[in-house]
Amino acid sequence: METGFCKENNITEEFLDSLQKVFRKDIPSHVLDKARRSLLDYIGVTLAGTKALEEKLSQYMNVVEPEPGNTTVIGMKQNLNMKDAVFLNGLNGHALDFDDGTNMGIIHLGSPIFSVLLPLAQKYKISFEKFLKAVVIGYETSFTMAISIQPQHKKMGYHATGTCGILGIAMAGSYMLDFSEEEMKNAFSTACVSATGMLKVLDDGSELKPYNVAKTALLGLVSTEMARTGFRGHSDALGGYRGYLKLLAGDENTKIKEPCLNGTYAIEKTYTKPYAACRYCHPSIEAAIKIREKYNIKGSDVLSVEVATYDLAVKGHDHTVVPTTASAKMSIPYSVAVGIIYGKAGLREYETDYLKDKNILDLIDKISVKADEEISKKFPEVTTAIVSLKTISGAQYTEQIDFPKGEPENPITEEEFNKRFVQLATYGGKTGNEAEKIIETVKSMNGEMEELFLHIT
Repeated sequence: METGFCKENNITEEFLDSLQKVFRKDIPSHVLDKARRSLLDYIGVTLAGTKALEEKLSQYMNVVEPEPGNTTVIGMKQNLNMKDAVFLNGLNGHALDFDDGTNMGIIHLGSPIFSVLLPLAQKYKISFEKFLKAVVIGYETSFTMAISIQPQHKKMGYHATGTCGILGIAMAGSYMLDFSEEEMKNAFSTACVSATGMLKVLDDGSELKPYNVAKTALLGLVSTEMARTGFRGHSDALGGYRGYLKLLAGDENTKIKEPCLNGTYAIEKTYTKPYAACRYCHPSIEAAIKIREKYNIKGSDVLSVEVATYDLAVKGHDHTVVPTTASAKMSIPYSVAVGIIYGKAGLREYETDYLKDKNILDLIDKISVKADEEISKKFPEVTTAIVSLKTISGAQYTEQIDFPKGEPENPITEEEFNKRFVQLATYGGKTGNEAEKIIETVKSMNGEMEELFLHIT
């Protein structure tokens, strides 16, 4: 699609033009392969998320009574109308906080984008090749905006998964549906107007963090629909004293970074989570598990544990009272405790029964988290946690993790990824054979996508 967005002093058109310059080029095959893996990651965590929210989803269906339709709701064994399917896919895709993301942008990238693109691809019979390219475009858009406004954006209380994720949906959907230049600009403008997401959802046992993804997916879909039906948006929704950058970064003159930062696509920069907690907890979890394994530590051996990490990982993640599973997933003390006691921090360790485990509760009170100035200076390029554990007998052990498992610098293997997917899918109700079939389908798929939708209901 040939476009010429850029006009002098129009921040929005400059940004859109910079994205188009990247995507006029062929996307390398290894990047598209990463998009296939990202799709599998999303399907796995959404299937598992559907199971985790089973009781609440049943209540939702009874209260809302969504209308049936032709759109697949992942893991729910039914088809609904487009809007309800998009909303529920988004809700379930982030229910476990197990979806991919990047520390650089402090953002989950895949869950809002896939929650919209899959239903659109199903409705409009989009080829898998075009779908994958749209995914890469969506990731690049969301990530580029996120790294341009972070960390100030987070410090202002915003959740970039919502506020930047919707921009990626608008651009990816516009490409996939062959929007004209004007329609694409209007979809992006509508997405800027729709961008919301507050980090208050992390506090006080709130269970609304997945809602940030669900409503972002829904509003992203609506943004494309508004543009397609001819609604006109502001020509520079990003700039100006009432624009996106002023509202969400505090400065209308915020410099937007170039796409493909450091010569790689955003989708290549994403992590895959091996632990079922907020990514800020992962370096500490990994360090705790290593200490346990190296020195055969038991929970009853511990006198105290001190975690030193970057400042953004402390506030909102240092709590020792965990009333809900959502709260546990945000808590470094809880996550370190299960790592020490059980040597893992998977789906099971964040279920309700574990929140009442006396061994965990006793150990949590011995764990403190503090910000380290030197570590903070290196974030987000390096995501360090140093765990120092003292035993009752007087021994002291320390472990430092700079790049937790799953980062591009420390990737999980293909075998580890496939095992993780099967665990997620079977947790979500699939058999092992059904899970393997989904892997095979995504890895080999070309052309039409109908077979995939048959396997993910």
